[in-house]
Amino acid sequence: MTDLLKQLRPEMTSLLNCFSAPAVLLCADYAVLAANQAYRRVFGDGKPLQGRLCYEIMAEAGYTCRQGGNHCPLDTCQRFGTDQHVVHSGTSGSAQIDLYPIRNDNAEVVYFLELLILIPQSVVQSAPVMVGNSFAWQDVTTLIRRVAPSEAAVLLLGESGTGKELAAAAVHQGSRVRNGPFVAVDCSGLPETLFESELFGHEKGAFTGAHSRKIGLVEAANSGTLFLDEVGDIPLSLQVKLLRLLETGYFRRVGGVEPIRSRFRLISATHRPLERMVAEERFRQDLYYRLNTFPIVLPALRERLEDIPLLAEAILQRLSVAKGLHLHADTLDLLRCYDYPGNIRELRNILERAALLADDVWILPAHLPANLQHLPEHKLGPANPVSAKQSSVPGIEEIIPLADLEEQYLRWARRSYSGDRRSLAQRLGVSERTLYRKLDALRSNTEHAVES
Repeated sequence: MTDLLKQLRPEMTSLLNCFSAPAVLLCADYAVLAANQAYRRVFGDGKPLQGRLCYEIMAEAGYTCRQGGNHCPLDTCQRFGTDQHVVHSGTSGSAQIDLYPIRNDNAEVVYFLELLILIPQSVVQSAPVMVGNSFAWQDVTTLIRRVAPSEAAVLLLGESGTGKELAAAAVHQGSRVRNGPFVAVDCSGLPETLFESELFGHEKGAFTGAHSRKIGLVEAANSGTLFLDEVGDIPLSLQVKLLRLLETGYFRRVGGVEPIRSRFRLISATHRPLERMVAEERFRQDLYYRLNTFPIVLPALRERLEDIPLLAEAILQRLSVAKGLHLHADTLDLLRCYDYPGNIRELRNILERAALLADDVWILPAHLPANLQHLPEHKLGPANPVSAKQSSVPGIEEIIPLADLEEQYLRWARRSYSGDRRSLAQRLGVSERTLYRKLDALRSNTEHAVES
């Protein structure tokens, strides 16, 4: 480290401390140049962090990086000079890693800013498995990173089973109240007669069976996060009381007279069309606007099929019946071609059933449900119009980086395939939107190479 960098390090550390999430400045050789207080609190072990390798620090804290076969975002960032967003899993939990290149006056990438959102293993185990590097999922993690440090109310939208609870936990972990409680309320599982008592608590003798005072979930979430799951199922008669709580910060226990203050970060989630419910007067308009400060739509699994290999691997690692099992390539091909109306929850059920049927180390197509073994032809894609002579990517005779291989394969597929973009996306196992983005990035890289 040069003398100039040593002189600038206090200023760099001061700037990094503006981030509430762990943040670190890295050199091209993976060495730590400066770290903020949140990073030192999580990864500090009493020894200086400066000069140590980032992946070794992560490994010592229980977050696997390149040693565990995970994709290293710094490698790709150095190759292409673009932002990188990945999710790594480890014994301590999951880590969302956002990496940004920092350029000098000559537009050369010289340093890297790394931000982390950490989700403890206890939260990961109780929440749906949500990992992936698809553009659809990267859009979600970008929004989470933007809103987490603020106090804005977050509304998570999407179909059932898309991982809204894990997204809520990620917002909590990136917020200023991450050291406080994370209290989840299942609004769909509470009968109307008990909803008010569960949410606000009750005093002794407030109703028959109230033998003692009970603290409500709102009070338990003080100095933390209150997560209202399936908020669209809250009875209309109780929505006004929730609105009053959100506007004033005060509530009363059932049977109580004294106002009680509770300060918390609010996150809501629903699979219901709240706008339509407002129009039909089944959901209060004023409450809707209070909840909808920062909406995030979680994509359905069919919109991010390229994440199936990562998701399947993560799910198999969590299933005790799947210990030592692996997905056969033909099985993975079938899994990539299914629509998953039940989203991640359905994928987990499919894999658990297949694991129970497997006798060897491989999960085979025969172990999948019948509807996946015999997918319609249009799901598997039209017959390949390319001749068998062209069935492999030309020019690949040695091991090359995966990013280069993908670029070459996309060029070959675009040039060789005679069908439309939608059918090509189906053949590649990605959404049409993802294919468009990849082709657009390929065109940009080509133009940049020509200009250079």
